[in-house]
Amino acid sequence: MKSRVLTALFCAVAVTTAAMGCGSTSQKEEKSEVATADKAAKTDDVKVEAVEQKTVYVTPQWLNSAMNGEQEGYEDVLVAEVGYGDVSDCASYNEGHVPGAIYVDNCEVEDSTGSKEGAYNLLKPEEVEKYMLAHGITKDTKVVLYGADVSGTARQAFAYLWAGVEDVKVLNGGIEAWKSAGYDVEKKENEGTKAKAFGAEVPVHPEYRTSIKEAKDRLENDDNFKLVSIRSEDEWLGKTSGYNYIDKAGEPEGAVWGKGCNTAFDVAMFVNDDGTVKDLEGFKEVWEDCDFTLENHLAFYCGTGWRASVPFLVLYENGYTDISVYDGGWYEWLMHDDYPVQVGDPASEDCKHVTVADLVTGKAAK
Repeated sequence: MKSRVLTALFCAVAVTTAAMGCGSTSQKEEKSEVATADKAAKTDDVKVEAVEQKTVYVTPQWLNSAMNGEQEGYEDVLVAEVGYGDVSDCASYNEGHVPGAIYVDNCEVEDSTGSKEGAYNLLKPEEVEKYMLAHGITKDTKVVLYGADVSGTARQAFAYLWAGVEDVKVLNGGIEAWKSAGYDVEKKENEGTKAKAFGAEVPVHPEYRTSIKEAKDRLENDDNFKLVSIRSEDEWLGKTSGYNYIDKAGEPEGAVWGKGCNTAFDVAMFVNDDGTVKDLEGFKEVWEDCDFTLENHLAFYCGTGWRASVPFLVLYENGYTDISVYDGGWYEWLMHDDYPVQVGDPASEDCKHVTVADLVTGKAAK
């Protein structure tokens, strides 16, 4: 989900519904504390296995063990909650976050204006580096991210990997998984210790990002290149743009559908019932009838880059290297009147092949 002015809330509010029962308030609180302590004790009795550096999605148990100094090499892990906007606007962080977690803003890694020059793309390398250093993040920092928005958190993780942070992880299931595992939260605001140097020239991995010019060129000249739309079916078929600030619908000519979403604001097909991101086998099940294979170079895209980051991370942690994110997505493609587009299922005779300039308007989400 991409939160924008006039599109969505800046930070999702995590709501916990209290169970109904008998007894006084103090009795309920006492029982709740005992239950939480019992759950935490049982959880901490289980030995937590180490994970590889390239592993992205980790469990609350792993993070807790790392914070307790029980994971070799992760004794000084930096935990951060990802939101959109100022920390004072982020209800989920202020209502209770992982102890010691700092707050990082999606606007620190991508242009938030939607201007033609920025187009919600990643910020210039020097700007991303500046924000990372302000939090004390260098290439060697062990970073664990989480947030109320699965795709927003993935976007931040992708940006840090692109910049050159060597070890970026995501708490799978976010704060709800953390609390469900029986671990405490805190409300005080934390800040990182500023760093002087990143330790490498940003971006260390420019190949993780595909520009609009590269996407168009490879679509026309590289048979192994697949531009994979991580968008809802209605977006894919050109029934709606999915966004209230995008007035035309369709897809870049030659794109294939990678499913993943029910709307422009979710990655529902990639997420388990408990809110955790699926493993590789789960993604393969979603993609079993799609028009690409894991042998292709897969450049994922969506409206503006958030949803596309989720499959990138899952393939990245499973050792795939011929992958990238087409940063500008459908939003930037529309800024070029002469760029070719398809409207409808490209396997159907009813699919229309036109240019951006020929697209009808009135397709913005209501």
